[in-house]
Amino acid sequence: MTKAELVNQMADAAGIKKTAAAKALDAFVEGVMGALKKGEKVTLVGFGTFSVSKRKARKGRNPRTGKEIKIPAKNVPKFTPGKAFKDAV
Repeated sequence: MTKAELVNQMADAAGIKKTAAAKALDAFVEGVMGALKKGEKVTLVGFGTFSVSKRKARKGRNPRTGKEIKIPAKNVPKFTPGKAFKDAV
């Protein structure tokens, strides 16, 4: 499903215009990203939890040359589905 298809579905389900649905979706995405940047969790009961996970630094290999490289530590987004979401799928 693309963003446009999701906007169409949201507009139809809520009985609102597509532009309003697109603004709502953009506001949701910005809100989640903003909270994750601050290191906060975003929990939607029944749907799931968005959080930030810390990935440790590690060694890897350049597939082209085979040379060993250092991969730096970084924060990565993580989604854990809720029970209702798991049951629905």
